[in-house]
Amino acid sequence: MSASKGVWLFAALLLIAAIGGRGETVPCKVKDVEQGKVCVCTADYCDYLENPTLTDVTEFALVSSSKQGLRFATSSGHFEAGAKYTVQDYVEPVPEAKNETIFSRLLDQALASAFILESRESNITRYVTLKVNRSKTHQTMEGFGGSYTGAVSYLVDNFKQSELADHLYKSFYAEEGLGFNLMRISIGGCDFDLSAWAYAEEEGNTELDGMDELDERDVLRVGHIKRLVEVSAVKNLRIKGAAWSAPPWMKTNNRWTGFGRLKKQYYQTWADYHLKWLKLMQDNGLPIWAISTGNEPLNGIFFMYFVQFMSMGWTPQTQAVWLNDYLGPTIRNSEFKDIVLFGNDDQRYSFPHWFKMMNYTRPNSVDYLDGLSLHWYWDEIFGNSLIDETTAYAPDKLLIVSESCIGDKPWQRAAPVLGSWERAEKYSRAFLQNIQHGFHGWIDWNIILDEEGGPNYVDNTVDAPVIANTTTNEEFYKQPMFYAMGHFSKLVPEGSIRVDALPSNVNLDSVAFLRPDKKIAAVLFNSGRADLDITVVDSERGQFTVNVPAKSIHTLLYS
Repeated sequence: MSASKGVWLFAALLLIAAIGGRGETVPCKVKDVEQGKVCVCTADYCDYLENPTLTDVTEFALVSSSKQGLRFATSSGHFEAGAKYTVQDYVEPVPEAKNETIFSRLLDQALASAFILESRESNITRYVTLKVNRSKTHQTMEGFGGSYTGAVSYLVDNFKQSELADHLYKSFYAEEGLGFNLMRISIGGCDFDLSAWAYAEEEGNTELDGMDELDERDVLRVGHIKRLVEVSAVKNLRIKGAAWSAPPWMKTNNRWTGFGRLKKQYYQTWADYHLKWLKLMQDNGLPIWAISTGNEPLNGIFFMYFVQFMSMGWTPQTQAVWLNDYLGPTIRNSEFKDIVLFGNDDQRYSFPHWFKMMNYTRPNSVDYLDGLSLHWYWDEIFGNSLIDETTAYAPDKLLIVSESCIGDKPWQRAAPVLGSWERAEKYSRAFLQNIQHGFHGWIDWNIILDEEGGPNYVDNTVDAPVIANTTTNEEFYKQPMFYAMGHFSKLVPEGSIRVDALPSNVNLDSVAFLRPDKKIAAVLFNSGRADLDITVVDSERGQFTVNVPAKSIHTLLYS
């Protein structure tokens, strides 16, 4: 069969699948914006990708995204000696003709994402061999997720059609979306709210009266999350809670922010607050998987001149006392004794010193912690050695990134940059780096923000993987960052085990997983400006070569 006939046959098969399948694969509706391309979702249209299925043990599937415009384009081939495939990059569509039909549009979409069995013209092609050794295993993945803040609640509540919200939920948490299973929410308020708030704000309310009923802001959020579970059919949503600040009356400065710590006489009250919140969520149909010892404790100690939002300061010494003498025993002796406890929820520069000082203050206090959670904001400055030292010091702890976004630095635009492939690449590099160094999961920050990067009650605006059009409240835009995260989450379910994936040179960055169904999922990241021939060599399956375009990321799936 000639190469051209092979393309047409493959396109026809894709067309038949699109018409006669379950209807879950819907292509991106591309829109050109300031820095690249986004995918537009409305109440009646949003892109999805049904998870690939493999027909035999030699077949592989490849999901591809690129700077030029591919968004979860799918192709397939077979492991066989000498086999070489080429990923066709995105081609700008021809302006719609008057006699264009549904058939021709589907065929064009199929052709745009098909493999071609011959090399395309390229000025430069580089070469790399990727060796996947499934017998050498590392950490087990807990999953991936995003955060549902007050800002998210506000934006979703303003959508004009409920179907648009459903598309947002399914885009992140459904199998045909990103397949997320983790979520982070604030205990009380955070900066991405319309104002600072907490439960039991009344001065001297040491009995925490009123915490048996949801605050009106949580009524909205809990309702949204329960709808998310319903429409996305997420199988095991794991929610992690974290408090930004205690009510001001519990704090040394009697303020939401600034240099303020928890008063010692309220250590038990603050532990009871967490316990009551866990019960409140459970009673309202939202069981909690994990809580942390508090969001970014150093904000209320060293960074109060820069941080204007809700915060409460801890040192490792004071947090050790609170955890060891109050929070730990309170939780472990309650009906929520099996809740996962995370420590720190702050930047990499505090690792592992924070936990060593905790144990120095209260020997073995860190034993109360099941995991250590990290925010990614200074990873580019503080290297991987701090993480390696932490895993050596506490090898039995879960490691997760619990907050990430772009726009927080003085040298970054503190707002969405629509269509930015560069920001997607930053995510890809960070995911690869942290997973390669032993992290078990990743929770991103807000799943959606407005065009300004809010709402945020102190204008602490940033970027997000999805941006709402608040002019109409009738559409949202999936950023390249959305797809970058999906290349790690979509085909890597909870329980997947990282295995060795070693590229022969720096032209490729990669990580691979052995999934619970015994299939291999490997992420292939070509950040270079040249096309790349990747020869994949599996310790059991054999090999094949695929040529991928410059500035692209792919997820490979095979048995």
